[in-house]
Amino acid sequence: MSKILVTGGAGFIGSNLCESLLADGHEVTCLDNFSTGFRANIEPFFLLYPNRFRLIEGDIRDIDTCRDAVSGQEYVLHEAALGSVPRSIKDPATTNAVNIGGFLNMIIAARDEGVKRFVFAASSSTYGDSTALPKVEEHIGKPLSPYAITKYVDELYADVFARTYGFNYIGLRYFNVFGRRQDPNGAYAAVIPLFVKKFINHEAPNINGDGEYSRDFTYIDNVIQMNKLALFTDNPDALNQIYNTAFGERTTLNQLVSYLREFLSEYDPKISTIKPTHGPNRLGDIPHSLASIEKAKKLLAYAPKYSMRDGLKEACHWYWENLQ
Repeated sequence: MSKILVTGGAGFIGSNLCESLLADGHEVTCLDNFSTGFRANIEPFFLLYPNRFRLIEGDIRDIDTCRDAVSGQEYVLHEAALGSVPRSIKDPATTNAVNIGGFLNMIIAARDEGVKRFVFAASSSTYGDSTALPKVEEHIGKPLSPYAITKYVDELYADVFARTYGFNYIGLRYFNVFGRRQDPNGAYAAVIPLFVKKFINHEAPNINGDGEYSRDFTYIDNVIQMNKLALFTDNPDALNQIYNTAFGERTTLNQLVSYLREFLSEYDPKISTIKPTHGPNRLGDIPHSLASIEKAKKLLAYAPKYSMRDGLKEACHWYWENLQ
């Protein structure tokens, strides 16, 4: 099987990718500095796959660490980044250093090692102030946050490396990914695990705005499917492309709260009575997000298996088992 490096492999998405790739029989190396990832996410892999899983603790902002991690690898899944629009607004310098400087280090190391393919986490934030729906890969607007700028610059670097060095890449614009192992704690927790935690603790979740902002919430197993297709596709037309990674369905925050109450009240009936509070809209947020996934269907044979509701039901079960 293949030798695959997963940067940010102890994080939410990265650890799920590691787990799935190991289950398929691959050799997996995880590079993580644990700034946002957790050792608990990867600890079982040492016991289950002692000969096929290894950890390098290090920072992608150090080029020597990147070269060490990529040595001997056939493929790279680059998930390491500092996420969160609010975090980037508060501290644009660190977001830039990690998401652009770290990305450049990794892609240079991957180029020099001659890896077969470099698949990286791009972002739906790249669409910026574009109001067109659904979002189509070839049409974007101006970025609305430092985070969005960094993720777009990564796409530009990947394109230049492909044109200049014959480098093979695929970028995946993630749309509001959620699911097992997504951290509900901290100042920059994503909305779904944050709301789940609130409900489980019998606290009212706070919605930014009137709740009619909408997102294309995407379950983690659909994201895993996309990453594997990107890694191993033998369609030459699919290479050196950017793809939306989503389900292709829009859900408002009000609908999200309704679904969470429905699913979590199966475990605790009191949750059905908790109503959200409302605050101001968040700086840098776009009102609506909906992906076209036609390009991924056509070139990668992408066929997402989990709708938002189906994925949310699975996620609620996982959180109920793991947050108690």
